[in-house]
Amino acid sequence: MPNVRLMNVTKRYGKIVAVDGVNLHIYDKEYFSLLGPSGCGKTTLLRLIAGLIQPDEGEIYIGDRLVTDVPPEDRDIGFVFQTFALFPHMNSWDNVTYGPRVKGFDVRKSETIGHEVLEMVRLHERLDAYPNELSGGMMQRIAVARALAAGSKLLLLDEPLGQLDAKVRNELRYEIRRMTKDLELTAIHVTHDQAEAMAISDRIAVIKKGKILQVGTPKELYMTPKSVFIAHFIGESNFLEGYVSDLNRRGATIELRGGIKVQAGAPKDMDKGDRAVLAIRPETFVVEKGIKKTENSILGTVERITFEGTNIRYEIRLRNEDSVVVVRPSLVEEWLKVGEKVTVSFSPENTHVFAYPEAGLREELAVE
Repeated sequence: MPNVRLMNVTKRYGKIVAVDGVNLHIYDKEYFSLLGPSGCGKTTLLRLIAGLIQPDEGEIYIGDRLVTDVPPEDRDIGFVFQTFALFPHMNSWDNVTYGPRVKGFDVRKSETIGHEVLEMVRLHERLDAYPNELSGGMMQRIAVARALAAGSKLLLLDEPLGQLDAKVRNELRYEIRRMTKDLELTAIHVTHDQAEAMAISDRIAVIKKGKILQVGTPKELYMTPKSVFIAHFIGESNFLEGYVSDLNRRGATIELRGGIKVQAGAPKDMDKGDRAVLAIRPETFVVEKGIKKTENSILGTVERITFEGTNIRYEIRLRNEDSVVVVRPSLVEEWLKVGEKVTVSFSPENTHVFAYPEAGLREELAVE
């Protein structure tokens, strides 16, 4: 069955290292996403798995078979491109049944497969339509159907929803996951959209500059990020700079700018006196009007208010810090006002403490 393993895989383009010593194991029947900013190497990694390009170093296995030097047509994969890549001179039916015909299936088997996958993508009534007669969402569903019709157990998807509008994209991502799960396929999905990856993936690999920073379930990546970049790229975080002034069994005391001391979670591999970055999710803040004396409380002033439908986003300038983003978990009857003095507080359990990056915080958070 098609579990996929990459062992020390590296791909260079001149002086640029697009994929840097990647080790990765994707399990059978798993919906797995490669997530990262543009230019991080995720599409290169997918093309290496597909055999469209060859690695400079390392080995690639599909199942128990070493496929590093095997051409794409012999790897038994289905590939869905961002640009649909349908044959413009063929209607939906001919596009979908192209794979079975090329593989030499008899007419009856090809027709059976064609009808089944068109029903699955809910476009059987458009089997006579040509690509220029279909919407973007329909074309991508036909592209998925064509990949499924080839009968492969490994499906590779390269930004398959990138050219669709938001509503169609949100609907189609769940349809693709449903189809792959119904057919018991292994799927590897490349995307730069965090929400997309979080919504449909069993596990996600976050990539930056050709390296895999962390692999985990959506919940693991969000709740227990292993780096400042992960906390920034998965969801949204506020970052407060300071240093470790004390360590104890419960966690650490972090002294922020202006001498304000707050309690935080336990840092890893840090000592007293080390520079630190405190990461706090916007929805974990509590905001109260006026001055309140509570644990981990900091005074601030409301600078901007944005209504986001289910949330109200407040940007609050803290007394000793740069602006901090706070998102209220639900609508409230009484909104705060721009210029209003407030107290922002948070629980130590809702913090993550990281060592201050050697390259600086701004450079570490950069997505390009």
